[in-house]
Amino acid sequence: MKYIVVIGDGMADYPLKELGGKTPLQGANTPNMDKIALNGVSGLLKTVPDNMTPGSDVANLSIFGYNPEKYYTGRGPIEAASIGAKMDEQDVAFRCNLITEKSGLLSDFNADHISTVEASEIIETLNTKFHDVGKFYLGTSYRHLFVTKKPNSANLISTPPHDVVNEPINNNLLKPSTDASAIELNNVMEESKKILENHPVNQKRMEEGKNPANMIWLWGQGVKPALPNFKDKYGVKAATITGVDLIKGLGVYMGLTNIEVPGATGYFDTDYCAKAKNTVDALEDHDMVFVHVEAPDEAGHAGDLEEKIKAIERIDDRIIGKLLDELPSFKEYSIAVLPDHPTPISIRTHTRDPVPFSMFSSNGESDTVNQYDEESVKNGVMGISWGYEFIEKFLNGSKPD
Repeated sequence: MKYIVVIGDGMADYPLKELGGKTPLQGANTPNMDKIALNGVSGLLKTVPDNMTPGSDVANLSIFGYNPEKYYTGRGPIEAASIGAKMDEQDVAFRCNLITEKSGLLSDFNADHISTVEASEIIETLNTKFHDVGKFYLGTSYRHLFVTKKPNSANLISTPPHDVVNEPINNNLLKPSTDASAIELNNVMEESKKILENHPVNQKRMEEGKNPANMIWLWGQGVKPALPNFKDKYGVKAATITGVDLIKGLGVYMGLTNIEVPGATGYFDTDYCAKAKNTVDALEDHDMVFVHVEAPDEAGHAGDLEEKIKAIERIDDRIIGKLLDELPSFKEYSIAVLPDHPTPISIRTHTRDPVPFSMFSSNGESDTVNQYDEESVKNGVMGISWGYEFIEKFLNGSKPD
């Protein structure tokens, strides 16, 4: 049996007036997702516990079959594994966004999606200036990492930058503001503005009319997690296909194969067809593949309805459509589609609302749901369950308990 899980990051949403009260999933043309729902079973997953922040880290950890209340230690250390940053037990890894600061406000949480090439020069400068506090590691575009040997900093309260766009920087720095680690790291963030505002990379970007990456933002910190090996836990050999360090990092800790796909960018321009082709190829020597697409989440954060619908339709046509054509050659197979969390256009950030899922198995059953969206799946036979229960249900052949 072959298993494929297609994750459209942030794909779920709320009804919108622009769509006549429909959600983007309901408004998009998704015949292949609907085919999975029509011929399979559906339900809702609660991927984020009530006491946890609805981040992609928590939600995807849950989808991969690990209870986040038991295993989650922070997003930073997950991404550290992806980019090869080795962590000791006393190390704390922070996510490090390159942001745009204007007049004391957090103006742009991704600095106009600065290129990785440009970012590499900035990261090099930061390491020269702040080597006594910690080390910066190059990631992708605006997403990078900072590792420090300050164990107390793991307990600080940090704020996702995409949640405070156009809000005062001083109101959203690390807390408590009187903590010695917070004072030192907040100073690093504030000093980075002085260092980067006249950086050659930013001078050129401003000349080109782009937002400068003139400040760093530290958040999502944590210590190294200990996750059971996925194959030992579930009995199948699995792989990931993604353009995002978070998913790759989870793969490292779980013992999955991270398949590098040329053109997988983690943005609107990601190569959907290449992801589908590499998924089919990976099934030759893997039992399960997690295919992750970041584009719907990016569109949600940007409040861009047109791009969100395009991303959903491209997932449906270029990934799921291709897979449904190819999977019968494996005789026995199962495929599921779901988001990790909603990223509603109207609020531009994540929520912890339960997410819709549909899954079809060549050996499974079907229910009365005939299309894939947030409302239709509520009538599914799978009901509502915790996200970390999904993998066991999926491996059970899409049969209700």
